[in-house]
Amino acid sequence: MGPPGRGWQSISADSDEENEDVPPAVEPEAPQDACSKRRNNVGFWLLGLCNNFAYVVMLSAAHDILSHQKVPAGNGTGPIPPKANSSRYDCNPVSTGAVLLADILPTLLIKFSAPFCIHLFPYGLRVAICVVTAWSSFLLVAFSTTTVQSMAGVVLASISSGLGEITFLALTSFFDSAVVSAWSSGTGGAGLIGALSYLGLTEAGLSPQHTLLIMTIVPVIMQASYCFLLSPPAQAPRCGWGAKKSLRAASVTHQPLLGGSVTLQNTPETQSPQLSLQEKGQVVKGLLKYLIPLAVVYFAEYFINQGLFELLYFQEAPFSHPQQYRWYQMLYQGGVFVSRSSATCIRIRQIWLLAVLQFLNMVFLLVAVSYMFIPSIYVVFVLILYEGLLGGAGYVNTFHCVSEESKPEHREFAMGVSCVADTLGISLSGVIAIPVHDYFCRLP
Repeated sequence: MGPPGRGWQSISADSDEENEDVPPAVEPEAPQDACSKRRNNVGFWLLGLCNNFAYVVMLSAAHDILSHQKVPAGNGTGPIPPKANSSRYDCNPVSTGAVLLADILPTLLIKFSAPFCIHLFPYGLRVAICVVTAWSSFLLVAFSTTTVQSMAGVVLASISSGLGEITFLALTSFFDSAVVSAWSSGTGGAGLIGALSYLGLTEAGLSPQHTLLIMTIVPVIMQASYCFLLSPPAQAPRCGWGAKKSLRAASVTHQPLLGGSVTLQNTPETQSPQLSLQEKGQVVKGLLKYLIPLAVVYFAEYFINQGLFELLYFQEAPFSHPQQYRWYQMLYQGGVFVSRSSATCIRIRQIWLLAVLQFLNMVFLLVAVSYMFIPSIYVVFVLILYEGLLGGAGYVNTFHCVSEESKPEHREFAMGVSCVADTLGISLSGVIAIPVHDYFCRLP
């Protein structure tokens, strides 16, 4: 096997046959140079960006999707025409929570099942599926003529994001600890760049359809980053579909994620290729102190995003209703990006504190929607930025805590299964957001 830094190479079937009866030699591995570390940090940042990009864009476009992407003259910047809807909240007939459910339920299904069977599929195949489904989601939503077709595209984006998150988080267990922060920052960047690019292109006069077509370049960047930018350690899985035997072998030569030196763990004591179901249950049990607060953080923030954003409507604001919704999404994602990029400066181990603060923020905004006492949209802008800061901090600090406390042989599974928590919280918020939306929209 060549030294790290020469790109991702496929593992041939011939190599598997040659090594089938010969135990691997334990050779000391030199630490990666600074150039390789920079490549890996940039690579994981781009993978995080591209993986969450379609997911974020679909939520930013939720208001347009539910309106069949028919943007009024001036792209929503002119006077708002009178609507048949007499509600003071100027509601869509369907809650944007419906888009959230379509965007998250497939992800939830993948994340619940994948940690127990995803090791059977090579990393290269998983990434290829993520790329194809993300690319297809942009095309399907762009050319859709009905809400049902748009929702199908949203589902494809969800599949791509869910499979990608569990794949790349598991992949970080083979690399230096810095890639966890790079990945988290990239996912935050996806929120900011995705929401800002959708807002900016539509504000510039492009239709939602043309905006989505421009964004089809993002899945191509994901594939290129995985295959050509990463400089993996010798024990990490390589680009290409490879043979499943090689992937299993790679999965047990874990690099200590937060350690300083790099060692190959091919001793007899660490060669068990799979964790038993009982061991996996014990790992999950030990993670609950982080996963439950993370689920609460995400439940509260996505209830705000998809249940209350559309209802926080200010008729006297210098923005139309669609514009207000896009600005809310952009500011939220900006807060997420800042806090997810702050792990190298600030570490928070009390995830429960973030959960309490986010829940209080949700209650305050729910009361504000009910009684409409907030005097200006700019006050809401500040609260939404604060919401994003709490959510991003909960995400990045949870995964750092999980990484630090997991044993090397458990780390790949732990990192993969931990991402179920945020998805579960988001799914529950989507279910509750729909009846809450309907209740407020029936009010005169």
